[in-house]
Amino acid sequence: MRVVFFGTPTLARSILEYLIADPAFTVVGVVCQPDEPVGRKAILTAPPTKHCAIDHAIPVLQPTKLKDEAFLAAIDALHADVAVVLAYGRILPQILLDRIPHGFVNVHPSLLPKYRGPSPMQAAILAGDATTGVSIMKLDAGMDTGPLLAQSAIDLAPDETMESLTAKVVRVAGPLLITTLKDYVAGNIAPTAQHDEGTSICRLLDRTNGVIDWTESADIIDRRVRALNPWPGTSATWTIKGKELVVKILSAKPVPEQILGNALVHPCAHGTFLQILTLQPAGGKPMTGADFMRGYLK
Repeated sequence: MRVVFFGTPTLARSILEYLIADPAFTVVGVVCQPDEPVGRKAILTAPPTKHCAIDHAIPVLQPTKLKDEAFLAAIDALHADVAVVLAYGRILPQILLDRIPHGFVNVHPSLLPKYRGPSPMQAAILAGDATTGVSIMKLDAGMDTGPLLAQSAIDLAPDETMESLTAKVVRVAGPLLITTLKDYVAGNIAPTAQHDEGTSICRLLDRTNGVIDWTESADIIDRRVRALNPWPGTSATWTIKGKELVVKILSAKPVPEQILGNALVHPCAHGTFLQILTLQPAGGKPMTGADFMRGYLK
């Protein structure tokens, strides 16, 4: 089966590697976002899926316009049987969706129709959900509205982080995609329309979503820290010895009371408290809360 893969970040690379490793599939092309400048020196950096494609001598396409005739011609030239999409980063136009015989199969890390949109894993942690999952669906021109091919649930731990949830999603999504693709192309799966009950939309995240609001409870702030690291990250601005200092909050946990000693604890709403376990001052290196106390507050 000839597959063209649309995806950009590390999560997409992990699922791409499942396809490459299975002898039933030949990945004939990888489509990802253009290289972007990264870091203070703005070094032009290729997406993880591009690195993977290069490692396996797979052609890479990085279009800026998905309706561009040259890009559409390049897709046609791949002669793919089916396309797989995971975190590509843009909504695909109908003129593109119509070009692949078995269409576009999307891997979405939520139990659709819950958390349609670009940040479903973060949304599940932010909401304090006990369960999320992976949905495999046939893509249409809407935002995660296409008919479902398969779903699998994932339990969330009380202290779930984006790192731990991403690992769970990869373990579930890779095998589920392989099995579903084979059955779908063989005609053994009838796509099922999504129902409207339970529909919710999550949005694209930016740095403003990570600014800590200490008028929220410690539980809510804890979820925010776990959901938004490493991107877009969570931060707070403290006044220390008459100067403002921006710090990234890397990990934290709610505690029942204000702890004495070297623990760095911040009061929150409703008489709750959050212990800052690790943080990174602006211009500095990551450190423990205890080290921060010794270096900045004494």
